[in-house]
Amino acid sequence: MKKMYFVWLLCMASILHAQNDSLPLRGLSIAAPQKENVARFVKFIYEELGPRKVNTLVLRIEYNFQYTSHPELVSDNPLSQKDVDDIVNACQNNNIKIIPQINLLGHQSWASSLGKLLTVYPEFDETPNVAIPEKYEWPNDDGLYCKSYCPLHPDVHKVVFDLVDEIIAAFKADAFHAGMDEVFYIGMTECPRCNGKDKAELFAGEVAKIRNHLAQSGKRLWIWGDRLIDGKTTGLGMWEASMNTTHRAIDLIPKDVMICDWHYERPDPTAAYFAMSGFDVATCSWRKPEVALEQQQMLVELRKNATKEMKPRYRGMLHTSWTSAANFLDMFYEENPKGDNDATTFKALFLK
Repeated sequence: MKKMYFVWLLCMASILHAQNDSLPLRGLSIAAPQKENVARFVKFIYEELGPRKVNTLVLRIEYNFQYTSHPELVSDNPLSQKDVDDIVNACQNNNIKIIPQINLLGHQSWASSLGKLLTVYPEFDETPNVAIPEKYEWPNDDGLYCKSYCPLHPDVHKVVFDLVDEIIAAFKADAFHAGMDEVFYIGMTECPRCNGKDKAELFAGEVAKIRNHLAQSGKRLWIWGDRLIDGKTTGLGMWEASMNTTHRAIDLIPKDVMICDWHYERPDPTAAYFAMSGFDVATCSWRKPEVALEQQQMLVELRKNATKEMKPRYRGMLHTSWTSAANFLDMFYEENPKGDNDATTFKALFLK
């Protein structure tokens, strides 16, 4: 049965392959490799990404770089500029655009670990009253998933924009991905600056502030799109959409922000929602090949039947991996994978 499934999957991918080549964006979003895996990652770019016509690489850098503007925020054993140059050169030689990412606003902690920014600058914490537990569980009494920084703190943007500018220069990029997904802590009553503020306006204000900073140097902002979808009306809930009213920010943010629209369990057609709202949108897959291929085919059909105004907004597919680069490569080169994962889905989407 398992063998028949993989044969069917390969046939389906092959049938869709030719027409899906027409999608402008063929991307992979993945954590930047650790220093010891740079050479292996560069080899992967040459031998796999290039031949599969991948043209966009969103690299989650976070604090894994030797920042000179804020060395206090650098993680252990970070990438050097030489390491970055090796990745950049490989991508340039394969016509791949790099978009570096640092999570802004949300995802300032994970499970029982506080992120670098709030560890070094605890005054930026939107919820300093919420302690990071020794053993993390969900759900919890504090509603803690990931911490956020306070978007109204007067000093936070000086710090994060230094990092943004430095990483864009290091990767010779013309765009930056700010994350901004799964923001549960925003406009909290305990925050002396955000208390009583409209959550949609706070979220939109942060998007606009980052966008405007990037626009000064001709760079473009990319973000995840989940906080701009009404979780109750759509039935998508609190993870893939917003249940704390930030969805109204879709009418408040600049239309040149690139939206990365992720749905991993079903091929929800929300790309049309973003495109009709005036945004360029990439549909994002993860670890279910059949869902990813349906998402890809949906984009082909949307572009085929769209007006000349709408068609360019459906940019294409951005496949996501939520493990380390090393783990992804291990899965990718595994001869007999035990089941569907990030890598098998990537292979189904982007054939050689």
